[in-house]
Amino acid sequence: MDKTHLVDEITGHRRMRRNRKADWTRRLVQENRLTVDDLIWPIFIVPGTGIVDPIAAMPGVNRMSVDKAVEAVKEAADLGIPAIATFPDIEMALRDETGSNSLVANNLINQATAAFKKAVPNIGIITDVALDPFTSHGHDGILRDGIIVNDETVDQIVRAAVMQADAGADIIAPSEMMDGRIGAIRRGLDAAGHQDVGIMSYATKFSSGFYGPYREAINTSGLLKGDKNSYYISPANGTEAVRDAALDVEEGADMLMVKPGIAYLDICWRIKEAFGLPVFAYQVSGEYTQIKAAAMNGWIDGERVMMETLLCFKRAGCDGILSYFAMDVAKKLAKNG
Repeated sequence: MDKTHLVDEITGHRRMRRNRKADWTRRLVQENRLTVDDLIWPIFIVPGTGIVDPIAAMPGVNRMSVDKAVEAVKEAADLGIPAIATFPDIEMALRDETGSNSLVANNLINQATAAFKKAVPNIGIITDVALDPFTSHGHDGILRDGIIVNDETVDQIVRAAVMQADAGADIIAPSEMMDGRIGAIRRGLDAAGHQDVGIMSYATKFSSGFYGPYREAINTSGLLKGDKNSYYISPANGTEAVRDAALDVEEGADMLMVKPGIAYLDICWRIKEAFGLPVFAYQVSGEYTQIKAAAMNGWIDGERVMMETLLCFKRAGCDGILSYFAMDVAKKLAKNG
């Protein structure tokens, strides 16, 4: 018997390779696509002027003073990137046990927001209210007798969120993982007249080893006392993560985030299926640096892996991705478009 007939008998005439045979068929049946509309670009802000400071642990990523960041954000907007997420690296002299500088109306993060909103009004601005950039101990909340106190921290981040909205933030993205924070922030924003400011909850932020380069970027790695296991989610716990997200949905979150990204694609899928809200993944600093380091050593095709990982987030149900690759991806998409 002809070997082809034997194969057909086994496959029942179903040949998956028919749809893979040519570039045009592969494009025609492609299930997921990555576009510039999927990108959020995280950037690091420092005080001063004229500063573009390379971050050693994150090749290709810089800390920028507000004036230089404005130029970069203009470029991002011109490329079609919908939104940026800002993170400050403030002076050590301004950091204290309670992160009090988070409550200064013209602090660095709010200065940056106001400058971006004035210079580039067509790009979305997402700000975080976690206290780790502002504390002398590197934790995301207020530290009392070795414990991160929940309710006092929530009270403070609500006040900080209102100030960030006053400065022009479009979305507040609280990452500190305190219980009850989403509902409290929603009530605080509404009472201050910011009903249109959204909340992107870091709904499932895991206690991960992938955050190291970020902590270097905002200069908290040498400050951290202990660990964050008492408020971040264990990497072992998927059901707990979904329950955590459910509480944020009940409290009024407009969007949900999974952090880190590529190791938690199952969580992206589960919360998208469970709640149907917009879901975002944060491709964090450690993920970025692994790809860059391997590419710099010639071990992988860095550009190909960059695009593949972001497409995988889309396949897992994400509506968008926070990625330090955002500018590179946007340029590549524009070139290929």
